[in-house]
Amino acid sequence: MTIPKAMTIAGSDSGGGAGVQADLKTFAALGVYGASTLTAITAQNTVAVTAVHEIPTDIITAQIDAVLTDIGADAVKTGMLSSSDIIECVAEALTHHGVRQLVVDPVMVAKSGDALLREDAIGSLRTRLLPLAMVVTPNIPEAEALTETTIDSDADVRRAAETIVGMGARAVVVKGGHREGPATDLFYDGTEFREFTAPRLDTVNTHGTGCTFASAVAAGLARGMVVTDAVALAKEYVTEGIRHSFSIGQGHGPLNHFYRFWE
Repeated sequence: MTIPKAMTIAGSDSGGGAGVQADLKTFAALGVYGASTLTAITAQNTVAVTAVHEIPTDIITAQIDAVLTDIGADAVKTGMLSSSDIIECVAEALTHHGVRQLVVDPVMVAKSGDALLREDAIGSLRTRLLPLAMVVTPNIPEAEALTETTIDSDADVRRAAETIVGMGARAVVVKGGHREGPATDLFYDGTEFREFTAPRLDTVNTHGTGCTFASAVAAGLARGMVVTDAVALAKEYVTEGIRHSFSIGQGHGPLNHFYRFWE
């Protein structure tokens, strides 16, 4: 029996709704063995991020090496990479190991509004990590930061997607959760635009949706899906996870990663 494997390279969320915790839940729910590399430890709940401790870069590299030289990974997902030094060491390690199926979630801000990426690291994200990516999954504010543009219209979304692919990514999904109307995500791979749409659900329980979406794409790729099928899987999984979410804490609760298994 061959088990598909994926690795997340991201920060820890002590509240369990986002970050590495959400990534590993997603991998497990979608039938993929999950390994992890911690880039930061956050003191975080549904209301706020109260402290961040970055992991030293030599320890980050050692974690990646330990996983990829033994267990391996059919796909890798990156999340919170809070500094230029961390981005550089991750990009170098992924290049060294020849990782091809990389999903980059350009995490910049937590659901609570707290910054998770230093502003001076955005350039490193553009130049070092995006060219390695099979898929990049920014939300609207992240796409605006990456492209240094304002996104107000459908045409703006398309231009941003073209710009991000122009930075070297093989494909991008600009997520539409921050816009009005149905939740429409725009996929672009340099050739084809494709929309993935779901009804907008009225709930505050959306903590970890970005992490979960990118991890679900990585899980699909690890299982051998083509990129568009992996994106479709992620869209359905996140939508249903939100639909079946539950209230935890006093702020933005998490989606339900195990809605298929829990009553």
